Amino acid sequence: MPYRRTLAVQERLDATRASLVAAAHALVAERGYAGCSIALVAAGAGVATGTVYRHFPDKGALFAEVFRGATQREVDAVAAAVAGPGSVAERVGRAVETFARRALASPRLAYALIAEPVDPQVEVERLTYRRAYRDIFAALIDDAVVGGHLPVQDAQVSAAAVVGAMAEALVSPLHAVSTGSTTDRVVPELTAFVTRSIGAIS
Repeated sequence: MPYRRTLAVQERLDATRASLVAAAHALVAERGYAGCSIALVAAGAGVATGTVYRHFPDKGALFAEVFRGATQREVDAVAAAVAGPGSVAERVGRAVETFARRALASPRLAYALIAEPVDPQVEVERLTYRRAYRDIFAALIDDAVVGGHLPVQDAQVSAAAVVGAMAEALVSPLHAVSTGSTTDRVVPELTAFVTRSIGAIS
């Protein structure tokens, strides 16, 4: 008869896995992806290094899960900003501001999620969530075009360009924040650029 885990055993395994992901997330937020290692994750979770490998085959698999969780929270925040009331310009502005201010509030984590060189498994997650951001903006643009609130355009192309612009525009400011430099103009300038680029009128 095949072995079946008891509920208590499964709960313990799930708790260990969750603690590993939490420890890895904390390390990325503090050190960036390059500053993380399996040994540091194990130490942060209070387990032996071998325990990590019982849950994840390698660093890429572990941090792919970290990126999924961290990025989904950001995508959800942007989606909530877009879903609120207001004109197209106001909704786009809220979405851009939400994305940018949350990134600037946690610069090391944001840089890792947006631009830092990562393992291929993690890069897959990054691209998946870039498409999620694109789809949020594309849906808004498409509806606004149909409603006559934006000029006719390819919503998918415009949305992809918006997401690319947001990510690229934040790379240097994220570094500036981590070194204590000011980034006061970044969010309003980025918001203005995005609203202009899709033809939204305040």
